[in-house]
Amino acid sequence: MCAVNSVAALAGIHMAQTLTYLRLGGYKLGLLMNFNVELMKQGIKRVVNGL
Repeated sequence: MCAVNSVAALAGIHMAQTLTYLRLGGYKLGLLMNFNVELMKQGIKRVVNGL
């Protein structure tokens, strides 16, 4: 499953939404990616469901 949103900065609600998608889809791992950063590795947040 993939959901794409465009926002200026990531907020706590984005983490909660990703966790909900992971739970409902039965997935263990998700990524939040913010493309509005200098280095891409600074904009990637790993979200884990139940590990």
